[in-house]
Amino acid sequence: MYNSNKSNTETLAKYLSLDQGGKVQAEYIWIDGDSGLRSKTRTLDFKPTDVSEIKEWNFDGSSTNQAPGDNSDVLLRPVAIFKDPFRGGDNILVLNECYNNDGTPNGTNHRHSCAKVMKTYADDHPWFGIEQEYTLFDADGSVLGWPKGGFPGPQGPYYCSVGANVAFGRDVVEAHYRACLYAGVNISGVNAEVMPGQWEFQVGPCEGIDMGDHLWIARFLLNRVAEDFGVVVSFHPKPIKGDWNGAGCHTNYSTKAMREEGGIKAIHAAIDKMATRHADHITVYGEDNDQRLTGRHETGHISQFSYGVADRGASIRIPRHVAAEGKGYLEDRRPASNIDPYRVTQIVVESSLA
Repeated sequence: MYNSNKSNTETLAKYLSLDQGGKVQAEYIWIDGDSGLRSKTRTLDFKPTDVSEIKEWNFDGSSTNQAPGDNSDVLLRPVAIFKDPFRGGDNILVLNECYNNDGTPNGTNHRHSCAKVMKTYADDHPWFGIEQEYTLFDADGSVLGWPKGGFPGPQGPYYCSVGANVAFGRDVVEAHYRACLYAGVNISGVNAEVMPGQWEFQVGPCEGIDMGDHLWIARFLLNRVAEDFGVVVSFHPKPIKGDWNGAGCHTNYSTKAMREEGGIKAIHAAIDKMATRHADHITVYGEDNDQRLTGRHETGHISQFSYGVADRGASIRIPRHVAAEGKGYLEDRRPASNIDPYRVTQIVVESSLA
């Protein structure tokens, strides 16, 4: 069905088992100018125990849509460390923020402002859980498992499915799940989605800035795992036109007040505030989200704000058990699968707590 690159992986394993002579490989990861991920490796003479011990680096921003050619150096400032599931041992993944050479945040660096907001509202202990949907494509550009030049049967049997005739790409999903657990990403689950070839993983609960950090690293790991299996990951919110579900990034959110007894009042207060900034939220809720938020396929319409208990056609859903218990969290169903989680978590906190 698709190329697993098994022989290449087995050959590589011979080299990855070689002794590193006490050196550590650090994979520097950053977000580029097109909301994609880039990375490169440097050798360290020691095993860092804290991100502050890792040196800044730089890259050619003119090749990543982050700087002009005549002033192309962009600085990488390490902000978080994760274990490297591909190289193993003491090797690490290093998440970075991007800065211009004058010390100001690069225009693509949305983590900088998000961290400030999270620090301002730290006493409210904002927790997040994001449901990342994505679609797998084979090397020929077809959705994984779809008949060449045609379409599978209509939606219905694929959500949380089991069986080779309805679940396509489970080996990729399982490999990614284990890679996240090894790396230290707070992944909380996975499932097959409504459209065949579409899957979801959940990250959280994460507090404050950790939400964006963990989701970006989870995305990096997914793309790297997909390389090994010869498949391509798409985060487009409507990868296939027609009567097929789109892909979202439902964002679950709560504060300390929402989680305490009587917290339903704080939940409703937050929703009322978020409703007044619906248009502002939509501007940072993902590119091409208008193709997804049509009012069909378990979405609310992009031009209208709504909320309800257990309503998957609303902008914001209050889970039924939350309404029954009178405390808990809300689910913002508007964010698309290609969001920058720093921008989304920032505006959710600002809108609900300011």
